[in-house]
Amino acid sequence: MRTVTGVFDSRESASRVFAELRRAGFALDQINLLSPQSSEAEIHAVPVSETEQPGVGKFIGGVLGAALGMAGGFELGVAVIPGVGPVLAAGLAGMALAGAGGAALGAAAGSAIDQNSTEGLPADEIFFYEDALRHGRTVIFAMAQGDAEARRAREIMASAGAESLDAARHAWWIGLRDAEAEHYRALGYNFEHDHEIYREGFEAALRRPLRGMTYVEAAPYLKAEYPHSWESDPFRSGFERGREYHEARLGIHV
Repeated sequence: MRTVTGVFDSRESASRVFAELRRAGFALDQINLLSPQSSEAEIHAVPVSETEQPGVGKFIGGVLGAALGMAGGFELGVAVIPGVGPVLAAGLAGMALAGAGGAALGAAAGSAIDQNSTEGLPADEIFFYEDALRHGRTVIFAMAQGDAEARRAREIMASAGAESLDAARHAWWIGLRDAEAEHYRALGYNFEHDHEIYREGFEAALRRPLRGMTYVEAAPYLKAEYPHSWESDPFRSGFERGREYHEARLGIHV
């Protein structure tokens, strides 16, 4: 399974790509979409009772599917992501990623969402989906089976003007780099020499399993995932700054 991601400036562009992916033979369960909620109607149309009756998924699919211009049968829900706000989540993996499986403001898929729903989504990429949403952008990720499907998905997204996740990730770091360099040099270190390890530590702190953890609390995970760098000063400095960065997005002082 290969995940191909496109970041769009408008939901309309993303909806067109969804339709094109369907025409290209992608099944509904291979396409996922996350989009910032843009109207009160989209929120209030979703039942929020914990005692919802069977079939509510079809209701939400109809209401939000119409708003997104998407075909019936596409599982949709609404969730609130901390630091991002209300998000429309479409597709089982998209809903699981947003935490829309029965929590927050309701869900469409219920027990269909489980821990395997986000298989194929690298843990260190999830923050960048959230960052795109925070900036009002819409994300589609297609779960391609094989190189040919992945190549076709990339072509479809590129032709619609989508930015790749790698490009979005690069632009995000470029926007932070000067401030991080100044901070690191103030500690008496050589940022140019340590840049890659520092950034690795910074991004490690943004991974979902580690959010909010101190460096000491995260040590067992870091030792397993970053065996060659986790104990270094550049990595630890980057991790601590990444934690501060994430908490600042939530309005928490650490």
